[in-house]
Amino acid sequence: MSTTSLHRTLNAEEIERFGAEIDALRARTVADLGESDARYIRRIYKAVRYTEALGRVLLMAAFFLPEGWLFPAAALGAVILGMSKILDNMELGHNVIHGQYDWMGDAHLQGKHFEWDIAGTSDNWRKTHNFRHHTYTNVHGMDEDLGYGVLRLFPEQKWHPARLGQPIYAIIFALLFEWGVAIQDLRLGRWLSGRVSNKQMYRISHPALLKMRRQIIKDYVVFPLLAGPGFLTVLAGNAVANVIRSIWTYTVIFCGHFTTNVETFPKSVLKSETRAHWYLRQVRGSSNLTGGKLIDLWTGNLSHQIEHHLFPDVPANRYAAMAVEVKEICARYGQFYNTGSMVKQFSQVIWRILRHSFPSSPARVRRSAQPAA
Repeated sequence: MSTTSLHRTLNAEEIERFGAEIDALRARTVADLGESDARYIRRIYKAVRYTEALGRVLLMAAFFLPEGWLFPAAALGAVILGMSKILDNMELGHNVIHGQYDWMGDAHLQGKHFEWDIAGTSDNWRKTHNFRHHTYTNVHGMDEDLGYGVLRLFPEQKWHPARLGQPIYAIIFALLFEWGVAIQDLRLGRWLSGRVSNKQMYRISHPALLKMRRQIIKDYVVFPLLAGPGFLTVLAGNAVANVIRSIWTYTVIFCGHFTTNVETFPKSVLKSETRAHWYLRQVRGSSNLTGGKLIDLWTGNLSHQIEHHLFPDVPANRYAAMAVEVKEICARYGQFYNTGSMVKQFSQVIWRILRHSFPSSPARVRRSAQPAA
C-alpha cells in the first residue's frame, strides 16, 4: 500500500482544526504535570545509578569468584551495566535533555546542563537532535538523521555504487551507534574534502574529543584498573555493555523513523508551514511500537515516537496516555497512525536498508509532499 492511500487529504480548515486538537491535548497534559511526574523521573535517576553500581561490582568481582563462576558473573554484570546505560541514555538522558523536566527546578534534571553517559556531548545532541531533527523532521537536506550520512533509506537520496555495501555498513553502524551519534555534528566530510582546515576542525571537534576521551578513560582504563587482576574481564564487560546499548538504541530509533510507511518531505514544505502542518508532518514521518509498559520503559517511551515528535518537551511518561487521544484524533481526520510490534517494524527497516542499497528512482515512488491546504 502506498502512502498516498494511507492519509486523507485535508483542506486548510481541517488542518487547522487538527492542529488545534493536538494543541489542546498538550495544554491539558502540561497543566496536569506534578508530583507524580517528578517522582517518576527521580526514581529513574536512582535506578540508573543503582543498576550501574551493581553491574560494575559484578564485573569487578567476577575474576575473584570460585572457578566456574567467572563467565556467568561477568556476563550478568555486563548485561546489567548495559541495561543501566540504556536506561540512562533513553529514559533519563534523552528526555531530560529535551527539557521535559525543567519545570521541576531540579538542578540535576535541567535540560540545558544535563550530561549523559555516552561518547557524544549533550551540546552536540541538542543541536543535531533537539533542534535540527525535531524542527525539520524527515525533510530532505535539512534532517541529518535521514540515514545519518551513512545509510541510504529513501529513493530521494542519491545512489552510489558504494551503497551496495550498505547492509554491512548498517551492522557496523548498529555496533558503534554511540560513536556515530558522537561525530554526527562534526561533519567530517567537510574536513576530508578540504572545505574545513585542520585548525578549524580541531576547534570544532575539541569539546567532542574531550568527551570521547573521558568516556574511553572511564570505561576502558579507570574501572578496569580498579579491578586489578580482573582488568581484562572488566574491560571486556564494559565494551559489551556499550555495544548492548548501541544495538538497542539503534533498533528503537530506526523503528521509529524508517519503517515502510513513514513519509519524507521536500524543502518546499517549509515555505508556508504552519504549526498544524508541522504536526501532520510529525504524524506522517513517525512510527510507534506496541508492547506495553515494559517496552515503554526500555525505549525511553520512544515506543511512542509519534507522540514524542508531537510533544518533545512533554515528560515522556505521559506519552502512553496521550497516544490514546492522538490515535483518536488521527482516526477522525483520516490520518494513518503507524504502529506495530518491534519485530514487524524492524523487519520493515531491514527491508528498506536492503532495498535502497540498489538504485531506486523517486519517479517510481511517490514523493511525499506537504499536506494539501
